[in-house]
Amino acid sequence: MKPAFRLDQHPRRAQPLSDPPAGYFDQLPTRLMARVAAPPARFAPLGWLWQVSAAWRTSLASALLLTVFGAAFWLSEEPGPVAQPAASAPLTSLDAVPRAQLVAYLLAPETPVETADLAATAQRLGLTRQFMRPSARELTEALDEQPAEESAML
Repeated sequence: MKPAFRLDQHPRRAQPLSDPPAGYFDQLPTRLMARVAAPPARFAPLGWLWQVSAAWRTSLASALLLTVFGAAFWLSEEPGPVAQPAASAPLTSLDAVPRAQLVAYLLAPETPVETADLAATAQRLGLTRQFMRPSARELTEALDEQPAEESAML
């Protein structure tokens, strides 16, 4: 265990290492105050904003954000709806296409036409009478080939 430290047991130096310069303690307060003095005030463009309360700063920030959002929304608004052409315009131009060319286009494998669209167009043009002449037996066979769920039949 260490013995307790006692200042009385340690000898003191007889003289300090060096004397302070003449007038050092007289000039010390003035020198310290010169170092601690506040720097000259700078002009801050929004410096007044930090002097208002936090509630006012928050409300100003919210109002600014809402204004910017509203301006962006208003400026990005697209013009009104574009007038759609009449529905009969494409049908009249479709009637101008020769029937053989139309059938060749619709039957091409790379044509991006859905089955429902193809059926509606074929019925409108009367194409089903040329290609589909099923008998009752063929219809029954086609319907029997369709998968059926047993739960739907109960």
